[in-house]
Amino acid sequence: MIGNKNNQRKKELMSEQNIVISCNNLEEKYRFNKVAKQASGAVMYSCGDAVLLAAIAIDTNPVEEDFLPLTVQYIEKSYAAAKIPGGFVKRETKPGDFETLTSRIVDRSLRPLFPKGFHYPVVVTITVLSADENVDMQVAAMHAASAALYTSDIPISQAVAAVRLGKIDDEVLVNPTLVEQEESTLDLLVVGSGSDILMIEMCVHASQKGDVQLTNELEEDELLEIIDIAQTAIEQATKEYEVGFKSAKKDELVLELAQEKEDEELYNFIAENYVDEVAQAVQSMAKSERSEELKKVRQSIMEALEEKGEEVDKELVSKMLDAYKKSVVRSLILDKSIRADGRALNEVRPIDIETNLLPSVHGSCLFTRGQTQALVTATLGDIKEAQSYDLIGSKSVRYETFMVHYNFPAFSVGEAKPARAPGRRELGHGNLAKRGLEPTLELNRDGTIRLVSEILESNGSSSMATVCGGSLALRAAEIDTSKLVAGIAMGLVTDGKKHCVLSDIMGLEDHDGDMDFKITGTKDGVTAMQMDIKLGGIEAEVLKDALYQAKEGRLHILGIMEEALKEMTPSLALPSSIEFSIESSHIPAIIGKGGGTIREIIEKHGVSIDIDRDANIVKITGSSKEDVNSAKAFIDTITSTPIKKQMIYEINKQYSGKIKKILDFGMFVEMPDGYDALLHISKVSKGRVNSLEELYSVGDTIDIIVLEQKGKKVELCTPAYLL
Repeated sequence: MIGNKNNQRKKELMSEQNIVISCNNLEEKYRFNKVAKQASGAVMYSCGDAVLLAAIAIDTNPVEEDFLPLTVQYIEKSYAAAKIPGGFVKRETKPGDFETLTSRIVDRSLRPLFPKGFHYPVVVTITVLSADENVDMQVAAMHAASAALYTSDIPISQAVAAVRLGKIDDEVLVNPTLVEQEESTLDLLVVGSGSDILMIEMCVHASQKGDVQLTNELEEDELLEIIDIAQTAIEQATKEYEVGFKSAKKDELVLELAQEKEDEELYNFIAENYVDEVAQAVQSMAKSERSEELKKVRQSIMEALEEKGEEVDKELVSKMLDAYKKSVVRSLILDKSIRADGRALNEVRPIDIETNLLPSVHGSCLFTRGQTQALVTATLGDIKEAQSYDLIGSKSVRYETFMVHYNFPAFSVGEAKPARAPGRRELGHGNLAKRGLEPTLELNRDGTIRLVSEILESNGSSSMATVCGGSLALRAAEIDTSKLVAGIAMGLVTDGKKHCVLSDIMGLEDHDGDMDFKITGTKDGVTAMQMDIKLGGIEAEVLKDALYQAKEGRLHILGIMEEALKEMTPSLALPSSIEFSIESSHIPAIIGKGGGTIREIIEKHGVSIDIDRDANIVKITGSSKEDVNSAKAFIDTITSTPIKKQMIYEINKQYSGKIKKILDFGMFVEMPDGYDALLHISKVSKGRVNSLEELYSVGDTIDIIVLEQKGKKVELCTPAYLL
């Protein structure tokens, strides 16, 4: 039982409270009891011109399942940026990627705050009412949601704080502005409460220094120092929040926490009689095999209980068996340094790599690590195929030229479920892989790259398999990356006194462990990181151990990837492209009248053609070298034809021309240089001429005199006109 039993939820309206907190380079205003007063908790948050409404609602009827039904929704309204939604439907529809990823960050940060056994549905809604292009909306959303939850009638005793750190010219910035973030080589978001870190998201950005492009990976020691800066800032901020919000905190609801179904006698019965069976099930190599073995053990326990004449509760047997299995897994690791599959704590599962196995794909890699397998493909496209997207604070449309799409079909874990649209998990894993790989790509690359990761089998860290397979798929597609990138998932098991860090965790260790820590990097340092703590927090020494053990595993994987590159064969499906310079005077001839010539080249040769008029460069791209070369040969015939330059005629001099066309108002005469000039009917003779066709025929040779020339415009007359 938690909460104050003597207090009921207050129905009366409370007076409005305005609280201003200045901390970590942010000045934030929190307005409580102003709006959404029927919600369990609500706050109107302001920072700069950004205004967000965070509202919390709880269903006091708990779910029967053993989990926390928490839902976080971050919603951006177009009117917040003085915009009307684009498209046919003029209202907000499904959330964009940024909204989904922000919702996920808030969810992962708030979830550890709820006590064990809290099974009441809670919905956190964060709505952007006014946008500011200089405000970090993820930090704002985190703080608004935390304030609403902390001051609500839900029994939560901690506030959280988010800190984003950047790095410009070796200077670490705390909560940099969005303009500074654009220049920063580091993007590190840390969320915590007090001295505890709850969540970390980190990536680096490549930069240009002279003619050299820098990947800007962080070495482990430097990363630890920067995280320490964030931890200090978080501790200071959460203290100020908890003191500042104290007066706005509502009386807590009286809620009963679900009690764990426990039966000490049944647990001891399993521990005494099924030691070998559970150990054998735990050490089954495949995830499906382990599940089947545990089902057999459960059935055996139930049959033994029935023979003893005892009442059998299948759910209770499953729960006690799972609890005993968990204790076996953890004690093997902590007491004997033995993992379920027999590996050493720092050992990576066997890796197998096959590249360019798909004949019609630009680049492909089948990356298998233990029972986790990812098929990653790379597709190259034109710059026009970039993904356009809007940010609520941005005035212009942005374009994503590097995409990583992660798919997790149900069959990868042996489940019989139909395929569905990508969810938050898929978007989050794809985004992590993208952030890990992008720093190795050319900054000023021409074109669009799309990686797609199809998870074919999953038993631990398919997102890191996506990173490894993605880095190799880029090389298989002949993309010039500065370095290979590998990813590894780390785990942690601790009893409070002793801890063991696990490299390349499998699903069992993720489920029964205390940390999920994913790290990507090159041989020179870390490019991206994501950490979720299942404990109250993580000590600096444990984090240091995890980082250095991850480095050891990462270098091992990179070595195997380097060997795979030596055996890589080129893809026959790769598109071909060529760039060459031309004279600006040839561009009109290549384009042709109304674009007819360039369209003919594109259709006939099956290529795309881009002409840079400023640089006088033509780029031809096609599905094969033959198509590209034939298109270039055609253009060469155009550019090799000499361009006729118009003569500079001598005024009042007589020339001989050929009549090309006769019209009512005059006739076109072909001049000696091939240009057609107009001889107006009024300039044929002194007297009035009613019909030129009575005097001349097309093809006749005629003497003309040049009266005036302005560029290409030539004014003619006949000798008779001057008499």
